[in-house]
Amino acid sequence: MYIDRFWDIIESARSSAAASGRLFDEVLVDLLVGCTPQEILEYAEQFDEVHDALYRWDVWAAAYLIGGGCSDDSFMDFRAGVIALGRDWYERTALDPDSLAEHPAVIEAATAHLDEALFYEDVNYAASGAFERLTGNPDAFYEAWAEYRSADEQDSDAADMGEDFDFDDADEMRRRLPRLAGLYL
Repeated sequence: MYIDRFWDIIESARSSAAASGRLFDEVLVDLLVGCTPQEILEYAEQFDEVHDALYRWDVWAAAYLIGGGCSDDSFMDFRAGVIALGRDWYERTALDPDSLAEHPAVIEAATAHLDEALFYEDVNYAASGAFERLTGNPDAFYEAWAEYRSADEQDSDAADMGEDFDFDDADEMRRRLPRLAGLYL
């Protein structure tokens, strides 16, 4: 699956969810159920690639500010939430995580002192959910995924996360993420 097709699926799910009032992850699973098993695996591969590309300290710092802290698991959910925002916000975030200070959900969460903006766990499991609905087998995706991915792909090297820094150092956070720090610190 080409990256444009991946983002078309995300944008279709966003549009349908907005029009129907349904949850994005539910609409996404519905769209994926209409794909072939091969296409679902290709979607999952693209999802992993864009998800992994956000595995950086500066993005984690943004999640830390927005979430009032951010564990490893929460950071997975945050990156899924950024993907659910669509290609434009994803690319903006990848280029400059501090740009999230302009997103309406982040502004609203900061104003209301909420810490759940952009954390969207269920998006991580859309491909497996679609596979389960197609097959009736909750393990079908993981079995197919193991066959789809070669051993070399499964054992990839750790990503370059950029420069590590102390998220609890308010001055450092203000220096690196001034707009988000302005909202949250």
